[in-house]
Amino acid sequence: MLALAWAFFGARTLSGGGTPAGPSARDSHAPTVRRGGAIFVLEGSPLRGRIAVAPVELKTISRSRVVTGTVEADPARTVRILAPVTGRVGELNVELGDNVKKGQPLATIDSGDLAQAVADAEKARATVKLTKSAMERAVGLNKAGGLALRELEQAQNDYRQATTELKRAEARLEVIGDSGQVSGQRKIVLTAPIDGTITALETAPGDFIDNATESMMTVSNLAKVWVTASVQEKDLSFVQKDERVEVSLLAYPGEVYSGRVQIISQLLEADTRRNKVRISFENPYAIFKLNMFATVRFFAPATQQVLVPSSALFMVNDTTSVFVETAPWTFQRKPVVTESDYEGATIVRGLEAGQRIVVRGGILLND
Repeated sequence: MLALAWAFFGARTLSGGGTPAGPSARDSHAPTVRRGGAIFVLEGSPLRGRIAVAPVELKTISRSRVVTGTVEADPARTVRILAPVTGRVGELNVELGDNVKKGQPLATIDSGDLAQAVADAEKARATVKLTKSAMERAVGLNKAGGLALRELEQAQNDYRQATTELKRAEARLEVIGDSGQVSGQRKIVLTAPIDGTITALETAPGDFIDNATESMMTVSNLAKVWVTASVQEKDLSFVQKDERVEVSLLAYPGEVYSGRVQIISQLLEADTRRNKVRISFENPYAIFKLNMFATVRFFAPATQQVLVPSSALFMVNDTTSVFVETAPWTFQRKPVVTESDYEGATIVRGLEAGQRIVVRGGILLND
């Protein structure tokens, strides 16, 4: 066998380039024969007992990625409370964090604008009543021949204008009343539009409200919340709508909450190169609290991949390679491309299932 190996390769490489370097050198560098890129481990070499060879396997795996996230209120269950009129906050009936029921009083505003709106409506009602009477008289006189047609038309036009003004004034009061209960001439009591929790409070008794677009407070129904994950651009392949995810909260070590992807933002944030992904969770027992930090694990669809032990990989000059067995105890270095680690092994490209590679002791062949 040894003679055949000499004849096949035509050269022998010992640890000292052909000259024995002593017992210790012979123990650490087993005799091998090399030709081109092939390495043959000689029969009887102690190297054979230190090298393990195994076939490459194709396995079905489901990779995952873990990203950070936060608990947020569902925008569809969140209402910003705006003042429908300018005025001064007379009473504040809630505090930050309070739970409220639909229709519950939140705050009372004393408003001159409200008084003006009520006065405008009353004036419009009086004008409609007056112009209606004038029109009815004009119709009667016109039929009797005692009033010109032009004067009748003027009375009818005055009535139509008064009716239009009354509708406008009443519509204004209805809009104001949609936000609360109008009390008297000047006061409006703002009420909760939904069941929920006061999650933001930006006013206080005595505060003057002069901007109808600024929120006084926010009511959020937290019976259902979102966990919003921030996914790096390179990991978006792991995110699929309706795919399952696992969420863990720092507040509850060891607990894992299963959910499914509901919304994948179509806009990548330019500054962070991340994408917002939202998972909805029922929250009847208030386990999820706003602004809690979470870790979210996404699972890619199952695929078949070539997996090799990390011990089979060698890095030489920025190139990763393995030793492939081309014949019994004959090995060839083969470059491969590594993708990611998976359960103690590495996913690689460049190998085929069934090929036999060195999985242990390959360092002894590495030069």
